[in-house]
Amino acid sequence: MRLRRGLRVLPRGPGEVQVGTDPRWAVRVTDLTDDEVAALLALPPGVSLGALAGDDRLSPTRLSALIKDLDEARLLEPRDRSRALTGPREADAAVLGLILPDGDGTAVVAARARRAVGVVGLGPTGLGVAGVLAAGGVGVLRLEDARPVRSSDIGPSGYRWADVGGTRAEVAARLVAEIAPEVAAAPVLEGDEGARVDLLVVVAERALDPTITAALLSVGTPHLLVLVREADTVVGPLVVPGDGPCARCLDLHRTDADPHWPAVATALAAAGPAGRPPTGEVAPPAEPHAVAAVAAGIAGSAALAALDAITPAASADDVRGATPTRPYRPLRGTTLEIALPDARPHERRWAAHPSCGCAALRPAAAQPSGLPA
Repeated sequence: MRLRRGLRVLPRGPGEVQVGTDPRWAVRVTDLTDDEVAALLALPPGVSLGALAGDDRLSPTRLSALIKDLDEARLLEPRDRSRALTGPREADAAVLGLILPDGDGTAVVAARARRAVGVVGLGPTGLGVAGVLAAGGVGVLRLEDARPVRSSDIGPSGYRWADVGGTRAEVAARLVAEIAPEVAAAPVLEGDEGARVDLLVVVAERALDPTITAALLSVGTPHLLVLVREADTVVGPLVVPGDGPCARCLDLHRTDADPHWPAVATALAAAGPAGRPPTGEVAPPAEPHAVAAVAAGIAGSAALAALDAITPAASADDVRGATPTRPYRPLRGTTLEIALPDARPHERRWAAHPSCGCAALRPAAAQPSGLPA
């Protein structure tokens, strides 16, 4: 039996050590002898606590009680280590193992292999989202963006000079395969029945195309909206048809504040929808790489949390077995606005608009839904 990956035994004072540092699960172990403190602090990472049984200075009875206490505090690795993950998925599994009340992060991450996610719009932000999903273990990624890679796309998201001029969706599929070869990542083909997804991430520019969001609502596809605007990027909301505000709700709220917003939004959306070649000569909005990195991390993690359908512990009591009282709703009815110079997200909350009617829709079924045509 080993401490969970990433946890350390730290000194606190005479007769006392601390296991872990996050307040959600860190514990103090008190009333120890000097020999017990020394043995615990000297235990190498990843070594079984059973190795302490060979130390003649330690009482087997006290050692057994200590291991039992650490196990009840969910600080030990699950006994079944045969399902251990390797590669980039391992990091998510390790941290989720600490966060989740049942401590089985491996099972949650392994289940992502049965999920399919579409990403429409593969500029630096969209490619970053695809990379997060691939590293997180999503089994199928359907990628859509027929536009060429630009020199301004080059940066930490993954695009390189050699990619300039190539089709974004094709380059993105190759880059995703380099991160996680087991992920089935490919551009969406016209009429491809395999392009059905559990969740769609739409990275749009300037304004959302209402025909896309209406199509997503009509087929019941949960979708996460990311909007790259003139000088910032907005992540959210996560739209689950029939449960919470949709993109049209947000437009109606904006129209309440500015009656001319529909005309402005229509002109912005006409400049070129996400993932499609632009119809005019309007230059796409800039995606500063610091903003793109933050937006991609937030959108990718929200998408994974929505797929997992889990309720992480909100407190140390939750981690140690209590039933969490607050459901986790990542970006449901929430947008995060991210801009230079600090790329710090600013949160806004939204309610369903009474004139929209989306609340009358039935919540999406568990079956995957297709990408919009």
